[in-house]
Amino acid sequence: MFEKAALEASNVKTGKFCQAGNHPIELWSPSLISQKVEYIHMNPVAAGLVLEAHFWKFSSANDYSGGK
Repeated sequence: MFEKAALEASNVKTGKFCQAGNHPIELWSPSLISQKVEYIHMNPVAAGLVLEAHFWKFSSANDYSGGK
């Protein structure tokens, strides 16, 4: 998979780990920050790796839900 992505990118010769097109956005309000944190916490759930966000070992979702 890495080799295929590297072949499709003109500036990479051996392998590619990250996706191209990462653009920063300004987090200008508490509600926008909450939305982005929720999105990050739900990624393992959406991928089918866990049933609930706080079950993911590497997530801070447990901290946000009052755990730890």
